[in-house]
Amino acid sequence: MLIRIKNINVVFDDDTALTIIAARALKLQTCLISHVTVIRKAVDARRYNNAPIYYVYTLDITINSKLSSNILRSLAKKKNIEIIKDSIKPITDIPAVKTPVRPVIAGFGPAGIFCALTLCRYGYKPIILERGNDVDTRHQDVKNFWQTGQLNPASNVQFGEGGAGTFSDGKLTTRVHDPKMQEILTDFVKAGAPAEIKYLHKPHIGTDILHTVVKNLRKKILAAGGEIHFASQLTDITIENNSIKNITLADHTIIDCQALFLAIGHSARDTYEMLYKKNIQMQAKPFAIGVRIEHPQNLIDSTQYGVDAGNPLLPTADYNLTFQDRQHNLSCYSFCMCPGGKVVAAASEENQITTNGMSYYKRNSGIANSALLTPVGPAEFGSNVLDGIKFQRHYEHLAFKLAGSNYFAPVQTVGDYLSHQSGNDKFLTAPTYAPGIKPVDLHDCLPASTAIALEAALSHFDKKLPGFAHKNAVMTGLEMRSSAPCRILRDKDTFMSLNTSGLYPVGEGAGYAGGIMSAAVDGVNAALSYIFSNK
Repeated sequence: MLIRIKNINVVFDDDTALTIIAARALKLQTCLISHVTVIRKAVDARRYNNAPIYYVYTLDITINSKLSSNILRSLAKKKNIEIIKDSIKPITDIPAVKTPVRPVIAGFGPAGIFCALTLCRYGYKPIILERGNDVDTRHQDVKNFWQTGQLNPASNVQFGEGGAGTFSDGKLTTRVHDPKMQEILTDFVKAGAPAEIKYLHKPHIGTDILHTVVKNLRKKILAAGGEIHFASQLTDITIENNSIKNITLADHTIIDCQALFLAIGHSARDTYEMLYKKNIQMQAKPFAIGVRIEHPQNLIDSTQYGVDAGNPLLPTADYNLTFQDRQHNLSCYSFCMCPGGKVVAAASEENQITTNGMSYYKRNSGIANSALLTPVGPAEFGSNVLDGIKFQRHYEHLAFKLAGSNYFAPVQTVGDYLSHQSGNDKFLTAPTYAPGIKPVDLHDCLPASTAIALEAALSHFDKKLPGFAHKNAVMTGLEMRSSAPCRILRDKDTFMSLNTSGLYPVGEGAGYAGGIMSAAVDGVNAALSYIFSNK
């Protein structure tokens, strides 16, 4: 018998065994419990009425003997207790239909990887094309860029095995609620991710572990008959009678293709331009622009945990901040907050500067960073499908020139920014961006509306987290790749392009996801739609 208990508050440093805690909650003898499985674990540091910091658990309890009907009725009436009845999982396995032409996946980030895994599980043997390099070669390409400023436009933080998420914090949080997420998390764990990602409220893998995970997922796809080609960029699509006939790669290779899964990522600007010329139905999409801000991690820990900051039993603290001034139409929010991480150079085109946040699994750099973003939409950059890309390039190039045209990043202290001065290099923490930085006035590479919103937000955020707007806290520009600037329109049921049969836009690059998990789920769902349409 399985019993689920929700909302069990346990003081964070209480080392009582979960079996005993579960027995107390159920008012049962400990000997009746054979196993306890953690389903969810979250930190509650709100400290209402001076309460301590809690871990909040959801637990599944396996009972090793039959309980009396009276006990069961009593348990069923209790709040936060649920009797889990055995259920028969629906049968979804179907024999694969041998299609005359193998499905093709363009892009090997989360959407492409899990699309490929799903196709392989049903007997299909997809051809996967990735414009960047394998993760080991890519790691060297990125390291070289950070050390020397020599950018490889084909292999960088945006392009290559694992997608942009491989050089990030590896967060697996998402607003998507889909039962397939547990299967995806299981795949991650089997590939080398820590088991805790299956139950933590805010799971993350870390860029260091992700490098191993994506290699192991690749091996699984290859073992199942998938075929993966790195440094192989999709450059053209041949369409006849509104259906895909074949595709062309940068080296002029032509591949027959009747089903193409576009998992291109949010930075494949040249691919968007090619699709636009092919009259694939697309639309401009809102995105965001801003900067990265860095603080000592112990400052964030102290504001979130108080006297318990630094306790090894607590995770490295994060934050989630929002600001909105409806009267003046100003808004700003934190995004991709990286505890114990660093700011990284994330350019994918020459003569452009964009940043991202990254951290390793242990989150032990001692520095916290986050993007501070303001939303922009067609009203700011234009309604043409490609206007958002022009907007991004314009400001990323401004940042490039402002910092010296050498891939150094423009930086400014909060104090200088708020007083419209520049030049202060007495930073609260040494800027972590490499290959280098140059103190400037960030107002010179931000839209006026963004600059004003950021000024207002900093003061607001300082009230939420005292010290956030410290005059020497450093901000690094720019952050512009939080989401895709375009959406490739598709049917909500079939996942297929509205006007091109056989084209399946998926993931962040298609405009339907916003992170590792949502992109992976989107890839799975698109693959399943294709599979069931061929049964």
